Amino acid sequence: MRKLLNTLFVTTQGTYLRKEGQAIAVNRDKKTIMRLPLHNLSSIVVFGRVLVSPYLMHFCSENSIFIAFHREDGRFLARVEGPVSGNVLLRREQFRAADSPVRSAAVARNILLAKLANSKQVLLRFLRDHPSPENQVIEDAASYLKALMRKLAHGHEWDLELLRGMEGSAAERYFSVFDALIRNEEAGFRFSGRSRRPPMDPVNALLSFAYTLLGNEMESALESVGLDPAVGFLHRDRPGRASLALDLLEEFRAFLGDRLVLSLLNLKQLKPGDFEHGGNGAVKLKDHGRKTFLSAYQARKKELIVHPFTGEKVEIGLLFFIQARLLAKHLRGELPQYPPFVWR
Repeated sequence: MRKLLNTLFVTTQGTYLRKEGQAIAVNRDKKTIMRLPLHNLSSIVVFGRVLVSPYLMHFCSENSIFIAFHREDGRFLARVEGPVSGNVLLRREQFRAADSPVRSAAVARNILLAKLANSKQVLLRFLRDHPSPENQVIEDAASYLKALMRKLAHGHEWDLELLRGMEGSAAERYFSVFDALIRNEEAGFRFSGRSRRPPMDPVNALLSFAYTLLGNEMESALESVGLDPAVGFLHRDRPGRASLALDLLEEFRAFLGDRLVLSLLNLKQLKPGDFEHGGNGAVKLKDHGRKTFLSAYQARKKELIVHPFTGEKVEIGLLFFIQARLLAKHLRGELPQYPPFVWR
């Protein structure tokens, strides 16, 4: 079983990362403020004005430690990593499957089933924990997702455009009740719908930040098993977009991303003062809020869960690699269909 290694998140502006023996040294104002052994790291994620030495980049690229660069507001910029792993035969099979409407639709259908199931589970957990006659709209949304799941489960052949349309309808209905899941009544923590690039309120800023982190994890996991993150099934190919990473990300948006955001808000671990409002209306986390989020994210990744397909008890942070491996097995013909992650 793969060991869950650590991710180093660097949010302090003006820092410089360099290699010092077999450790990474974090410098600021010509002083070393932190040292960490490199053998415990799987990735380094930096935000804003953070410099990385060429020697550290070289070492990381040779030792399967990827470095991801983001703007201060969390927007992804670039990744630095070593040669692509895996063999060409697996990628050829991936490309053949992606070019086949039938095979693409079969994988996309299973991914969509998992997304619907996990989104529904978020709503049902809220209804269980907070029973109230005022929750009818949430019950109706959960029933809508259940009906879509039933429709998907009983169909045999699906058109990709129909699946994409169904995914959009499900997301719209789910987010139409998302505000009701936020029990923190502090000003500013209301949600009226998704806004992206830029997010226009604190809740959307948190969701976008969470999805960026999850996308990084998924892309790295796919690379580690030899799959091409850019060639997907549910999401269309587009230059510069990791379509396959976005495909598998759908299984984790509600289970990991949305639940973490709701937890931080409802437990009042984040305050309105943790957000910065730009002149164009864009909202982003301030440094303290970002550190609070990342700390909670790292802790959540270390929680244990029984994988629904393998039956193994694993850390949540390993789920990305398990799903990438299961997809590779399916594409090689070792599994008759792709078993997505369904939260129970």
